[in-house]
Amino acid sequence: MDQLHRDVFDRLERFYDAVPRDVAAAEEHGGLVLFVRDGAGWPFYARPRLDATEPASLADVTSVRERQRKLGLPEAFEWVHETSPELLAVARSAGLHVLEAPLMVLDPAALPDPATLSDVAVRVLAADSPGFAADVAARRAVAAVSFAAAGTAPGEAGPAERDAAVTELELAALDEERSRIADGRRISALAGTPTDGALASGMAMRVDDVAEIAGVATLPAARRRGLGAALTATLARELLAAGTDLVFLSAGSEEIARVYLRVGFRRIGTACIAEPVALIP
Repeated sequence: MDQLHRDVFDRLERFYDAVPRDVAAAEEHGGLVLFVRDGAGWPFYARPRLDATEPASLADVTSVRERQRKLGLPEAFEWVHETSPELLAVARSAGLHVLEAPLMVLDPAALPDPATLSDVAVRVLAADSPGFAADVAARRAVAAVSFAAAGTAPGEAGPAERDAAVTELELAALDEERSRIADGRRISALAGTPTDGALASGMAMRVDDVAEIAGVATLPAARRRGLGAALTATLARELLAAGTDLVFLSAGSEEIARVYLRVGFRRIGTACIAEPVALIP
């Protein structure tokens, strides 16, 4: 591995470790650290410790899984293969299914104008907007419907299914979202039309000058219209304008990675996401 890629992977490791720490407790289990969220909200993962001197072992994985089960948390592990190559075999020996997702970094010079990618408008959510709560609820509902039919193939699920999936947000979750957007740690966006409402959604998480774009989702009925690419490009532009110089994402598959290639992202490695086989549909 050359020094340039080593520096990028080191920055990614620090980002992954930093993201949960302001809302989660960090529990060390040998070569792994498990992040346990304080209060309600999306549960975090376990991943390799930044300061570990030895690779994570099967005993470490077993210890984390026992703790996750005790707390009622998903048995989820995440890591970058190039940084922790030994963990892939260990996770599989523990009976975990491992998704090997293309890990991609933005080349800012290759970032296109979002308006050239789709005829559907993309807007960035404002924390002080009167419709902020409804926008956040719509973003989450679009993601729920989209990820239930993963991939890029068109389908029947559309605005009606999105509306049925809308749930009222807990006040704490909404306050967390608002504060993160207000201070620049998060950017959320929606793509849609006045007639159909939100058709695609996505977000970015930022720590200093590193940011991850995640949760990009398009309703199946609105796919193949460039919405995911336009939304990703919009988020990337916002991040660059805010002073972010390393923007990355993990694609759910090689097929999805091809969408991000259009937006200027290039593959540099593999992000591994592990969970029990029984949880895989």
